[in-house]
Amino acid sequence: MSHRPDRRSTASDSAPSAPKDRAREDHPDEVDRIITEWRTERPGLDASSIDVVGRITRCGLLVRNLSNRMYDRHSINQSIFDVLASLRRMGPPYRKTARELATSSLLTSGGMTMRLDRMERDGLIRRIRSAEDRRSVYAELTPAGFALIDRIIDEHLEREREMLESLDPEEQQQLAGLLKKLETRLRDLD
Repeated sequence: MSHRPDRRSTASDSAPSAPKDRAREDHPDEVDRIITEWRTERPGLDASSIDVVGRITRCGLLVRNLSNRMYDRHSINQSIFDVLASLRRMGPPYRKTARELATSSLLTSGGMTMRLDRMERDGLIRRIRSAEDRRSVYAELTPAGFALIDRIIDEHLEREREMLESLDPEEQQQLAGLLKKLETRLRDLD
């Protein structure tokens, strides 16, 4: 005979639904279902973090998928886009060291080296040794890399605006502030 946990109601079960809970009941999504399943199976378990972390994770995957479709049309990937955009934002002469690029993209130096190798083969960057320190090597945008990033940045930002259309400007600003606060905490835990 299998043992099923006791599912007696708790004080939280009898509490009136908050407005957000009524919205959840009207239009439940997958995260809502996951939380409900945990509440059913483990009534004492606090699964409330899934409400935020689960949605951030799912949104991240959806953003990546939507962005990747655009990158595919230009025969690049997110990694290449990040490097091109980072170099383009620097202004003339559009260059950074591999270490600077790795730091800004949260990659290891080895990961960045492999990325730069591919970009150099594709003619998007060139490597230039520093005149001051021969050990330092810069990645610099080529005219082809410059043209590519300038061609796709407008499309990239328009796609991001489309993604955020359901939020008004004030909500976007509030969400940006909350995500910044969360990212700071996550970096502290790392």
